[in-house]
Amino acid sequence: MFEQLGVETLTVAQAAVVLGLVLGLAFGVLAERTGFCLRRSLVGSDARAAGGVWLTALAVAVVGTQAAVAAGWIDFGGHRFMATNLPVLAIVAGGLMFGAGMVLTRGCISRLTVLGAGGNLRAVFVVLVFAVAAHATLKGVLAPVRTTLGSVTLPLGDMAALPGPALLWTALLAVGALVVALRSGNRAGMLVMAALIGALVPLGWIGTGFVLFDDFDPVPFESLSFTAPWADSLFFVIASTAIPAGFGTGLVGGTLLGALLAALIFGSFRWQSFESPAETGRYAAGAVLMGMGGVLAGGCTVGAGLAGVPTLSVAATLALVSIVVGALAVNAVPGVSRARDLPSRGAGAGSSTTRPAQPAE
Repeated sequence: MFEQLGVETLTVAQAAVVLGLVLGLAFGVLAERTGFCLRRSLVGSDARAAGGVWLTALAVAVVGTQAAVAAGWIDFGGHRFMATNLPVLAIVAGGLMFGAGMVLTRGCISRLTVLGAGGNLRAVFVVLVFAVAAHATLKGVLAPVRTTLGSVTLPLGDMAALPGPALLWTALLAVGALVVALRSGNRAGMLVMAALIGALVPLGWIGTGFVLFDDFDPVPFESLSFTAPWADSLFFVIASTAIPAGFGTGLVGGTLLGALLAALIFGSFRWQSFESPAETGRYAAGAVLMGMGGVLAGGCTVGAGLAGVPTLSVAATLALVSIVVGALAVNAVPGVSRARDLPSRGAGAGSSTTRPAQPAE
């Protein structure tokens, strides 16, 4: 379809970057204003309200994505989410790791990206460590872990999608999510912004899989995600003359810019940092777990969750369930949900002065 648009100043690849930038800009603004984060929805102090936001976005993403499939604009038949051999061990292990990591860092990677743009240096640190760990798992020293776990597969054949009619699953997911969301106590304006976040998912799928489809100059069929895009963005920043930017690079850049603009305009920009080495270590460990886990699971809470589940993929659904289980399990460990730092070096030997770990949100 791209050839029919008559755009002569951009190649398909360049247009994909622009699309990612626009969607990221919108996501950054909306996510900063809504506090969009799956971790908050599960274990945050405002879990009910945060859950309403996340589920509203998911409902719209499911309906929009499946409407595009029904219209014949996109087809997930050849997408990695629909692989006939399910790397079950990698997905489950990766999901558990990612869920544990986002509890330790007090935020999923999309939320930390937004917070980093708003002056949170803890989030910036986590994002950088996350990107390095993700890239190492994709193409570096940790790649053997990925290939070893990924070799354990479960043959699905034609069952790569959730069993049963797509319309039934679409209705169940969308209606169930909306029922919970409407009882979450959120104001209408908040739910409208959440719905707009969800609408970005089908826009991403349609944009890369239909509007920019070109047999002679193909671009990856993708939507919102932050694991591979952050790894690619890190590599692009380091070696931009050798590595071209893609949709994911534009998405990350747009998210940072959108979140920064929203934080500045609405007065929420605040410089924040770590308060102790113990806190830094906790966040570093969580970042590594999320980076490795996001790659093994095939996506983060946004890539496998918000954008993956609407494809009605077994792999994406298993990844999201594993992330949720990992987060709840680690949060239940005594001392994790209310983790405290060690006394500062200047405190007396008998002092019990402690500082609570700073929440990302």
